[in-house]
Amino acid sequence: MNSVLRKTAFALIGLLIPYCGDAQKLISYIDPFIGTGGHGHTFPGATVPFGMVQLSPDNGTQGWDWCSGYNFADSMITGFSHMHLSGTGCGDWTDISVMPHTEQINDTCKFFRVGFDHKNENASAGYYHVKMNNGIDVQLTATERCGVHKYTFPRGKQAWLRFHLTYMMNWDSATHTYIKQVDDSTITGWRMSRGWARTQRVYFAARLSVPIRKLHIYENNTHTEIRQSQLADSGRYNGELELGDLKGTTLLMRVALSMTSTDKAILALNETRGKTFETVKKNAEQLWEHEMAKVQVSTKDAQLKRIFYSALYHTCMAPNLYSDADGEYANADNQKLKMPGGGQRYTVFSLWDTFRGLHPLFTITQPERLRDMMNSMLAFCDETGLLPVWDLSTYETNCMSGYHAVPVLADAVLKHTPGIDPERALEAMKKSAEQNIRGTQWYREYGYVPQDLAWHTVTKTLEYAYDDWCIAQVAAMLHKKDDYALYSKKAQAYTLLFDKKTGFIRPKNKNGSWTEPFDPYFASTDGSKSGYEEGNAWQYTFFVPHDIRGLAKGYGSYDGFTGKLDELFSAPSEMKGEQAPPDVSGLIGQYAHGNEPSHHIAYMYSYVGQAWKTQKWIRTIIDSMYHAAPEGYAGNEDCGQMSAWGVLSMTGFYPANPSGGEYVFGSPVFDEVTIMLPGNKKMHITTRNTGSKNPYIQSVKLNGQPYTKTYITHDQLMAGGKLEFVMGATPNKQFGAAEQDWPSSVN
Repeated sequence: MNSVLRKTAFALIGLLIPYCGDAQKLISYIDPFIGTGGHGHTFPGATVPFGMVQLSPDNGTQGWDWCSGYNFADSMITGFSHMHLSGTGCGDWTDISVMPHTEQINDTCKFFRVGFDHKNENASAGYYHVKMNNGIDVQLTATERCGVHKYTFPRGKQAWLRFHLTYMMNWDSATHTYIKQVDDSTITGWRMSRGWARTQRVYFAARLSVPIRKLHIYENNTHTEIRQSQLADSGRYNGELELGDLKGTTLLMRVALSMTSTDKAILALNETRGKTFETVKKNAEQLWEHEMAKVQVSTKDAQLKRIFYSALYHTCMAPNLYSDADGEYANADNQKLKMPGGGQRYTVFSLWDTFRGLHPLFTITQPERLRDMMNSMLAFCDETGLLPVWDLSTYETNCMSGYHAVPVLADAVLKHTPGIDPERALEAMKKSAEQNIRGTQWYREYGYVPQDLAWHTVTKTLEYAYDDWCIAQVAAMLHKKDDYALYSKKAQAYTLLFDKKTGFIRPKNKNGSWTEPFDPYFASTDGSKSGYEEGNAWQYTFFVPHDIRGLAKGYGSYDGFTGKLDELFSAPSEMKGEQAPPDVSGLIGQYAHGNEPSHHIAYMYSYVGQAWKTQKWIRTIIDSMYHAAPEGYAGNEDCGQMSAWGVLSMTGFYPANPSGGEYVFGSPVFDEVTIMLPGNKKMHITTRNTGSKNPYIQSVKLNGQPYTKTYITHDQLMAGGKLEFVMGATPNKQFGAAEQDWPSSVN
């Protein structure tokens, strides 16, 4: 393990945000290998924040734990591709795969793989390095649209580069690929594919520091070599560059991407024009240091710092840039477009995961990108008729439930993010709520989604109800009384599925009868058998983030409700069912931190006067579910959500109601945290008596004055100032006990 925790100290030239803490650069705490093992599904390669290029190794192994192309348990490399997904539960991309080797591989359709040892591998922010068992030394770095490769071949060996354009992993497959030589050191081409996103187009241009002796082109199906003049636009081809004996000379190759054309890819090479590998690497490091300096933490625990900054790093992996430098992009229908009003287009919106914590975090850490991200979703609506559910390469994968672009947009609008049209946003939200797919028509007809008409119906009902509450809040802001009344009523749909007898929210049929048999421990990927998607009744009964006290009243008293929460954390950690989803992981009782539906639950105690239990469980989760190791995450990292929970909760608060504009206090772990805010403002958070033996808040001050509330609002946070916590080993049960100090709830 020590080999992957080694870090290199970097000599950066200045910072975009001044850092006044210790002299060690914050990026030195980033470990890109955290999450690459187990079920984390992250990748270790080189990228810049939210970049189009994620240049990283692929093992060539198929399977769920290789959704990013790489798993730390593997020991083989089949290539270094330029696009990767971070922490997802489905695999795709790995487009434009390049593999250096020392001999010609005629059958380029096969997974030519080379072994490596982790002791010869290291990675840091914006940089990846490995020396493979064939003696080739590989270094990678990146800009937004360009990957830079630095290869050193063994002396006396021939240098070859394979462009394995038909390389695929899991559900992806190439439909058309193309490669041609433009001049003595430049090639261009494209890869069109069908996978999780049914339509994808990636164009590339590669320029080498040495002349190309010959480009060998192979037809994928027959594996025969053909001439460039024989290429057909509808074919499937791979290429190998013959370079000869470089006699110890280092090879530098720059590979730029575009989603519109090879001409735009050639233009994107300008991002690295005239720059050395070291210069590009330092520029990438500066971009990452800029991101890390937005949240500066102080602690004597170096491991905790490594966990925190690796998590903050992972919150900057998605959404991903999808447009050229001039703002042009090609959507899934191959329409060449630019964003209305300017700006850049983004893709990879894992909204079922990220609406909970990542996007609220962005309203603090990414105000300069937030406008383009939100307008990207609105552009998606303009192009497809609906806001995205899970946007990959601007294609609607329709993965997971809910219409969770709604809370993300609502949160940004309610926080008055500049550059987003609230009226346009509200109309787009209503379109999603009024669609006639995914059970929404029955949700409107019955007030809930009946299990005998659809699948995973409790999940759908609860998530639609929350999303509708978000619509109601935007309608209220815009003084749309009728819309506010309609969507506020729909937001109470959870009450129709609450069974007082069992104490669970459970599926109903269209005639109003409960589905039988019922077992709160049962979960299944077969939605016809289970009312819950990636979970069971234990986890989903508590998904009412907008009306926690309304839910609590169903238990007869607040004590009855907290007793049910207590039971959740102490219940047996078992999942019943032959097809129980593997995503439900990181169990404490039936609390499942490895899957997003549980992420707000520990904070619910604070809504009914038992904030000390929130503090207890948040500290337990932080200590047990986040580690400085490849298996450091309890489940899929999910495009930044698992990390966002860690970043926010370690800081001291979390948006239990993602669009409610309030951050509920948990159990801060750092001595000091400084959050850099727009307008040269800062929120400085200090915590006395930190440590694992002192998880309980004793008192709080805000700007020097005693503060009794168990949350802070977004406006208070963004105004800057000083927030002070005093911690202790025993709970202060009076803190947060008074009702006027509780976070907001509908009832």
